[in-house]
Amino acid sequence: MTAEPTADHPEPSPALAARRLLRAARAATLASATDGQPFASLVTPATAPDLSLLLLLSDLAAHTRHLRAEPRCALLVVGEAAETNPQTAPRVTVTGLAGIVDDPALTARYMAVHPYAAMYAGFADFHLWRIRPEGGLFVGGFARAARLRAADLRCDAASVAAVAAAAGAIMDHCNQDHPDALARIAGSPGAWRMVAVDVDGCDLAVGELVVRVTWGAPVEGPEGVRAELVRLARRG
Repeated sequence: MTAEPTADHPEPSPALAARRLLRAARAATLASATDGQPFASLVTPATAPDLSLLLLLSDLAAHTRHLRAEPRCALLVVGEAAETNPQTAPRVTVTGLAGIVDDPALTARYMAVHPYAAMYAGFADFHLWRIRPEGGLFVGGFARAARLRAADLRCDAASVAAVAAAAGAIMDHCNQDHPDALARIAGSPGAWRMVAVDVDGCDLAVGELVVRVTWGAPVEGPEGVRAELVRLARRG
């Protein structure tokens, strides 16, 4: 669920549009390399609060062996095309360095948007990998491209920390006290729960269905999250 442009929240910049696309992605193409030969594979990403990309990978996968030998990689995320022509689809390619990360909070973040992964997340040959974006290219549609620097994809550190520190309390409060509001925001009846929240939006889940809800603009802390939730609930 992407915020529509309004007078208060105009058309996003290429950098913000790229961030939103990455946050909402549930599938992507990973480009790795082995002995100079490019290799592409399907992966299921999530994003850390700071927009680092998270992948749960099997040690047996070819792309995992490639990343161990050569951590430089790229990830392509494609949105929905506005027309029949696939070239009208927004997409972003991010380049960066991949490495294994042992962080329960990041694992929980990944599992929040990929709950079906619980069946193999505990296997000894699966590890969480993080890709730190170093640059990229955003294409907003046909002939609409913008180069992105690492700084363009970097969220404000203080804002990330403020929202992350309050995330547990925000989710508990919304899930316990405002389930009806979450259903209005999700746009569908059901026992919706907030399973993740960050400076760019939140993720709502019912069963194994997880949808991304985008703020009208990045927030600076818990009060900004509250204001956006109130706005979206009223609109819903």
